[in-house]
Amino acid sequence: MTAEPVAVPHVVNVDLTGRTALVTGGGGGIGRACALRLAAAGAAVLVVDRNVEAAKAVAAETGGRAEGVDLADAEAVDRIDTDVDIVVNNAGLQHVAAVPDFPAERFAYLHRVMVEAPFLIIRRALPHMYARGWGRIVNISSVHGLRASPYKSAYVSAKHALEGLSKVVAMEGAAHGVTANCINPAYVRTALVESQIADQAATHGIAESEVVEKIMLARAAIKRLIEPEEVAELMAYLCSPPADFITGASIALDGGWTAS
Repeated sequence: MTAEPVAVPHVVNVDLTGRTALVTGGGGGIGRACALRLAAAGAAVLVVDRNVEAAKAVAAETGGRAEGVDLADAEAVDRIDTDVDIVVNNAGLQHVAAVPDFPAERFAYLHRVMVEAPFLIIRRALPHMYARGWGRIVNISSVHGLRASPYKSAYVSAKHALEGLSKVVAMEGAAHGVTANCINPAYVRTALVESQIADQAATHGIAESEVVEKIMLARAAIKRLIEPEEVAELMAYLCSPPADFITGASIALDGGWTAS
């Protein structure tokens, strides 16, 4: 599909000993990389994923805990343990279709997972963070939180909404030692991206082998997929003391996509 994965060493010295963290979509991809990075920094990690077996596997790797939760179920989201110091809202999914053909329920489902669930989690986590005078909320947005692409109305609008939520939380949390930021990756080497290749090929009428080069990487200056560990390393930096003054930001990790 692309060149071999790039090795990503831990370059940020982050000590999160005594901190607790919650990672949604932690059973694989970016979420798994974030959970492992937080654990490596000393945090106790709660891995939340719809796939409970995947969550348990990552929890075993991190020495943390696992919860199987469908984030589209608001009642289930409200049962998540949110007495944490760090929230990484990572869970996401994609559906590719033109607006006239986009199923309304699928549109709503994506918004429940990627906007409403982060809101519900943040809403319940903030009192604990405020009481401790410290908290970090890292929302894994997307380059599509800053730019649009056709056939992704639910995903693009959900990520734009997440951007707005993050900025409001940053403004409210500043006086309490809480920061909120978005990381905006382009295409990351994950199962979600791999699953999009067939969808994009069908939508655009091209071979799957052409999708990465002609669509996914067309607008990026650096012609490779991002590794999940690169996103996790930026997430770790946002939890470090040098990042104390970074809040309300949307940090592009896009190989130059938004520079053009």
